[in-house]
This record gives sequence, structure tokens and C-alpha cells, in this order.
Amino acid sequence: MPTSDTDVVVLSRTAIDALFAELAADGFTTVGPTVVDNVIRFQPISGARDLPIGLTDEQAGGHYRLGARSDEALFGFNVGPDSARALMYPPSSPLFTFDAETGTFTAQDDDPDEVAIIGLRPCELAAIAIQDRVFLGGPHPDPTYQARRERLLIVAVNCVEAGATCFCDSMGTGPSASTGYDIVLTELANEEEHRFVAQAATRRGNEILRRLPTRPSASADRLAAAQGIDHARQSMGRTLDTEDIRDLLINQPEHPAWANVADRCLACTNCTLVCPTCFCSTVIDESSFDGSTATRSRVWDSCFSLDFSYVGGAPVRSSVSSRYRQWMTHKLATWHDQFGSSGCVGCGRCITWCPVGIDITAIAAEIRASTPASAS
Repeated sequence: MPTSDTDVVVLSRTAIDALFAELAADGFTTVGPTVVDNVIRFQPISGARDLPIGLTDEQAGGHYRLGARSDEALFGFNVGPDSARALMYPPSSPLFTFDAETGTFTAQDDDPDEVAIIGLRPCELAAIAIQDRVFLGGPHPDPTYQARRERLLIVAVNCVEAGATCFCDSMGTGPSASTGYDIVLTELANEEEHRFVAQAATRRGNEILRRLPTRPSASADRLAAAQGIDHARQSMGRTLDTEDIRDLLINQPEHPAWANVADRCLACTNCTLVCPTCFCSTVIDESSFDGSTATRSRVWDSCFSLDFSYVGGAPVRSSVSSRYRQWMTHKLATWHDQFGSSGCVGCGRCITWCPVGIDITAIAAEIRASTPASAS
């Protein structure tokens, strides 16, 4: 990763359009944040004009609204319901097709396009690193994920503002990106100048930056970027005390907090579907109307679904409290045993997109506050 000041350059606002042009010239399909039905979603976009210019997001437990900013920032928001997860681990992906006439099976031939995703936040880069361990870390890499991951170029954006449900600083995953990107931008939008402090970390990223109209960064540019990132760090909307959290949660399977949260939880699966690190799946079989072909597909599933733990005629986790406990304990505790890190990156999506505003940080704090130190 580049570390010297000479590696840091400045792009003007108009140079962002040149960035899109260079990505298209290199054959990338560019995916980025844009407004769809009053929500910022990641969709294919063709230029800076498609970005949420001058918009910000207001987030709280079970609450999301877009509003106007006082400037024309391109990335003046935090995170919406989408992450990079769906690009590499699609919500539905065919595994094979059976032809009844020939009696043959045809495996899915996965040859995805090259995709450049622009606007990912540092917490989302951390989520990609976690998913890499899940899908690529074992002796048998997932071919669907691997094919898409190898064709992904990432233009990340450091955070200079934090949302009300953000707690990436607690998880050590933000608000600045340290790895996992090809290019990272820090947006500085003020009355003096609208500019982007940029740095590349890969050969591909360096090649693209060299073709853009840039100027060397001055100490004032780097200082302003650092101050913006520090502002985000100091204004986190949530915190999560992670000290000994693995043992704390594993040793409290009967804590009353699990029953209390179950009284509110709808088991709707929203938290797992917006989480950038969840990876549970199931398979479904579908046949054509005339019965000539059948397709088996992998689709996203959730540990909140009653059928998810269905074994031997009944679900293992029949209560909502047991399913919520499984999700939170896995995410914050046993994930360490499986993959060597927490499964949470502090993006806050599970809080924002929970219909009843259940807050994972508040539940962890409740369990910690009522648990003697010797019991954790």
C-alpha cells in the first residue's frame, strides 16, 4: 500500500467524470450509489450525474430518510441497504440445469462482466475481506464468488461524516480505509473548492489515476482530509464495547435480554439481508411449465427463518429468542472461532433497517451491564 505523500493526488470535481470515462474505456461496468425510490441503492451508473448529488441520509433505529445538503457533495451520505455482497454473492444464482429430453445436467457457466464499484465505505471494504475468508479461505473456494471477486475493481470513499447508526470506529473498520481498495477518495466539498484527495493501492488503480487530470497534493489537502476523517470518528452515532465480547455472549445463553428482544423482533430477516457479511443460503428447484427443464439455484437464506434449522422433522431453533441469540452470538462471538475476526463491521444497517429499531449495540450493552465480570 502506498504511504508516501507523493502517492497522494488531488482530483477536481470535473475529474470525477473523467474517472467514469476511463473505467468505461477499460471495459468496466460501473456500479455506484444512486437514488431509487427515495433510497440510495447501488446500481449501474454511467457518470457523476447519476450520483446522489447534494443529498444526505438521516438514519436511526427503523428510520431512513433522504434530505438536502448545503453543498453539492457527491458522496455526502453514509450507507444505504446495499453493499458489495450482492455483486459477488448474488441473491439468486443458478447451479445447474437438467434437460428431461436428453437426461443431462448442465453446470452454470459463470463468466461475469468486469465491474468497477465506486463509493464503497471503509466498513464495506472490511466486509469484503470477511466474505473473502468465508468464500475463498477454505480448500474449496466458491466458484461464483471467486469469478466475480477477481473481476471487481474498487473505488472507495473515506467517511468525513458519520451516521446516527454508525459504529465502525468501535469495530476498527473505519472511518478511513487502510486496505482492500484500488483507489480511495476523500471528498472535500466546501465553498473554497470541491476536490477529492485520492490514493491508489494497486497497479490497476495507479494506472487509472495516472490517466486522470490530477495535481500533487499539498499539505493543506492532506490535513483537510485527515481532519474530515477525524470528524467522522468523533461523531459516531453508536459505540460497541468489544472487550471480551466473545466470552460475554457465549456465557450468557439464558440472559433475559434474549427474551426481551424477542418480544419486539418480527423475525422478518431484514437485518441479515442488509448485513454485508451474512452468507447463509439454501437451494431451490424450479421446473419449466412444460416440464422439459429444471433448474437448481442457490438463494439467500437467513438464520431468522423458522425452516433454516429444520432437522429431523422440527426446527432446532423454534423460538424467536433462540434465533436472535444465534444471529447476534454468531456475528459477534463464534465468528471469531470460525474466521478469526468479528462478523460485524459497524455499518449500522441492521439497526436502520429493522422495522422496530432493534439495536445490536444496545443489546450488547444491556447484557454487559447486568453480567458480573466473573461471569463473562
